[in-house]
Amino acid sequence: MNVAIKRVLSPLKPYLRWAILGGTLFFLAKALKDNWQEVLAIRISTSGWTCLAIAVGVTLLAHTWTGWVWHWILREFDQQPGLGWCIRIYLKVNIAKYLPGNVWHFYGRIWAAKTAGVPLGVATLSVLMEPPMMAVGALLLALISSPLASRIIQLPILFAVLILIHPWCLNPCLQYLAKLTGKKKSIESDEDQIIRVKRYPILPLLGELGFLGLRGSGFLLTLLALSPITPSQLPLLLSGFSVAWLLGLIVPGAPGGVGVFEATAVGLLEHDFAPAVVLSSVALYRLISILSEVGGAALAWLNEPPSDRSSNQDKG
Repeated sequence: MNVAIKRVLSPLKPYLRWAILGGTLFFLAKALKDNWQEVLAIRISTSGWTCLAIAVGVTLLAHTWTGWVWHWILREFDQQPGLGWCIRIYLKVNIAKYLPGNVWHFYGRIWAAKTAGVPLGVATLSVLMEPPMMAVGALLLALISSPLASRIIQLPILFAVLILIHPWCLNPCLQYLAKLTGKKKSIESDEDQIIRVKRYPILPLLGELGFLGLRGSGFLLTLLALSPITPSQLPLLLSGFSVAWLLGLIVPGAPGGVGVFEATAVGLLEHDFAPAVVLSSVALYRLISILSEVGGAALAWLNEPPSDRSSNQDKG
């Protein structure tokens, strides 16, 4: 039965991706059409440009921090790569997520880790473990920053999410994801024992929660560059950002979550903020994200040891 369902759904996957992308672009185009005059009327002050510059730095710091978290994840599998190496590799390959397929940054890190002596199975699982941790971190941030009135409903969801990343639940999910990548045979060790997460990944989870906090701060700074923000609006903005970022991560669409994040953020925030401000903010934030990722890749390349750079040229 499952095989038959897979055979039916498999040819539809490319069309589903394009349908989601088309729907999000249509939604954004309509929102821009309805508010284009207000968007053009927005002016950025000197302090606003300062906020945008800080937002670029904070977003770059977020990506650097995620390289540190990857280092923690590898240590969960008893690997001891250098911290600087992990950050440098992460920044170098992260920009590849905008290539069609949205998986090349994962393959880049797996290949780099394998080349550095990390077993292929461990390298694969360390990379596959990151998206679930990020998704849980985004959901936790959304729940934490939600209004107090809805906490009673959210607490069961919070406990359920925390249970999902327990090794009892996480290991089968990671094995399934590894199987989907075609690496099923490579996730076994020399003793034919399946590589597993041995303890609750509290440190990687806190690390990814910090990553989402930094990304959310970058978004707040971007919005602040265009419009004043009151302290009472911060929870709403962080919650809306977290949900939009989460959907951009898990919903199939354009590479890097382009379109899905923007459409979700506009849909969630346009009722509490001026639509023109929200539209301009999500567009600027996407530009800031790309600039920080390009800058991070450039810095990683410039800080690469000469020996590594020459060896890469020899391989090419």
